Order: sequence, then C-alpha cells, then structure tokens
Amino acid sequence: VTLVESGRGTVQAGGSLILSCHGSGFHYGSYSLAWFRQIPEKEREWVACFSTSNQRTYYSPSVKGRFAFSQDGVQTMPLFQMSDLGPEDTAMYHCAAERLRGCIGGSHPGAYNHWGRGTQVTVSS
Repeated sequence: VTLVESGRGTVQAGGSLILSCHGSGFHYGSYSLAWFRQIPEKEREWVACFSTSNQRTYYSPSVKGRFAFSQDGVQTMPLFQMSDLGPEDTAMYHCAAERLRGCIGGSHPGAYNHWGRGTQVTVSS
C-alpha cells in the first residue's frame, strides 16, 4: 500500500484548502481511509475517517462542520475539503489506510499500518 498526500499550502484564517490522498496497492471497499494531523512535540491527532465499504464519514468534533470528504466518482479516492480554517488547524496532515470496515477503531494512530509522508498546512491569523 502506498499513500501520497498533496495539497499543501498556506492560507489566511477563514480560508480553504483541499487535500488529496493518492493511494495504490489496496482493494477499494475493504479499507478505511483517515486523516491525522500532527504538530511538533505533540501526539498525532485523528481528524476524520472515510469508509470505502459504505462511504460513511466520521469527523472529530474540532473539525466537524468545517472539513468534509467528497468524491468525484464511484470508487475514487475522496478529496478532503477544509474550510473556515484557523491557526489551530496548522499542522502536518497525514493520510492513513487500513483494513478496517466502517472506520471501526479508526480514530487511533496505532490502528493503521499504512501512512503517507504528510503534507503541511499552515494557517496565518
């Protein structure tokens, strides 16, 4: 499984960004895809999860209503749209994938064996 993030950028508070996670080597429909973020000297924080088996989505309370997955077509890797960004959203964002159905147990970094290298998101006030 290979995951590569794209969409890094710097935006002003209130702005938007779209992140992509380009994945290969896994069977779509059997994996859950998640976004985590991390700032230096802090633990990796779960942000959201997308279940490829049923297209259900789950979000942490800190981003619910501002961030959302979207798909251009059936069985395509979902985009991750972030809006109303604030300085607290500044972090390195990593996508992760694992054979989890319905994102069950998918809010913990230890649940994932497959990670991208990350893409930096910076929000200025």
